[in-house]
Parts: sequence; C-alpha cells; structure tokens
Amino acid sequence: MNKKGLLMIISGPSGSGKGTVVEELIKDENFVISVSATTRSPRDYEQDGVHYFFKTVDEFGDMINEGQLLEWAAFCGNYYGTPKAYVEKMLESGKNVILEIEVQGAQQIAEMYPEAVSVFLMPPSKEELIKRLTGRGTEDEITVERRIKRAEEEVELLPKYKFVVINDEVANAVEKIKMIAESEKMRSERYKNMVEAFK
Repeated sequence: MNKKGLLMIISGPSGSGKGTVVEELIKDENFVISVSATTRSPRDYEQDGVHYFFKTVDEFGDMINEGQLLEWAAFCGNYYGTPKAYVEKMLESGKNVILEIEVQGAQQIAEMYPEAVSVFLMPPSKEELIKRLTGRGTEDEITVERRIKRAEEEVELLPKYKFVVINDEVANAVEKIKMIAESEKMRSERYKNMVEAFK
C-alpha cells in the first residue's frame, strides 16, 4: 500500500482564517505545515523557522536562483515561497504536508504536482471578511483596503481548486479538511501497487 503523505494546498483570502484552521489541523500528528520563506517583517509573535523563514530580498533571490523553492510569488509588496527539501522529506515519511499559500503559488504547485489536494477556504460572506480584517488591528486602513481588493481577485480563482470549505466555525472547517484527506487517501489510483501485488 502507498503510505506516502498527501500534499495539501490551503489558500483563501486574508481574513478567511487560514492560519487558525491550519494551527488546529497540525495538532493532529498526521498533518504538518510546510514553513514558507518570506521577505516580510515578522509580527510580534512570529519566530523565524517556526512561522516563516524570514529572508532579505537578496537571500530570497538566491533561493530562487538555486532552485530551492517549489513555488514563489509576490504579495502586497513582499515575496513568499515554499522550500522544497522539507516538503519532500515529510511526504516520504507519510505525513500530510499543508502548504498555506497564495493563489499564485497554488497554481504553480498544482501544475508541478497534479496529485496535490487543493482547498480554497472561504469566509461565510464578504461582510464577515471585512469584519475580520478590520478587527485584527494589526494593519492600517490602506493595507486593509488592499487586502479586500485582493480578496475579490482571489475568489475568482476558486473554480481552479478541487475543494471549497466555508470557514463559519473553525472546528467545522478543520473536520471537513480531515474528511477530504481521508477520502483522497482512498482513491483507487493510490492503490495501483496493490493490484500488482495480487497478480
């Protein structure tokens, strides 16, 4: 039987609750998060190597040039990318690796890994999204407006994802994503080697 883990893409607009949902998912030992590299400044609670690998623009450029990233994208004036080595190691060990990435990066990954399970996380409504963004209190009004505009653009790419999960309650969203992972692991194409073993 194929014990390799799933590569799971989780995208969604700022304010959709990606971070909170992923934090809950990785409490399950079957799930790990791929730590992204970024050029943005860390928030007060963020630690290098835990939440992100914080890089200078030059360091990030070196990672691109040396082929160390599965994907990368620019977002709100900063660069974000997925380091390759960690992801491959975790998949081979049987873990479901979560990539919490922007829609640009998600499309790059989906092209490279067609077997990746892509989930678009949605807030219950646009009004709720705006409420969550303004309620954070971590960004100025211009940045919030930019994120709302960006959200409108991102939602248009929703049909490119295999699954959509509405994040009305975090616990519900987490359970739905776990169900998606379970279903995907039972797909017949993952058992081709078992067919050979029975011949």
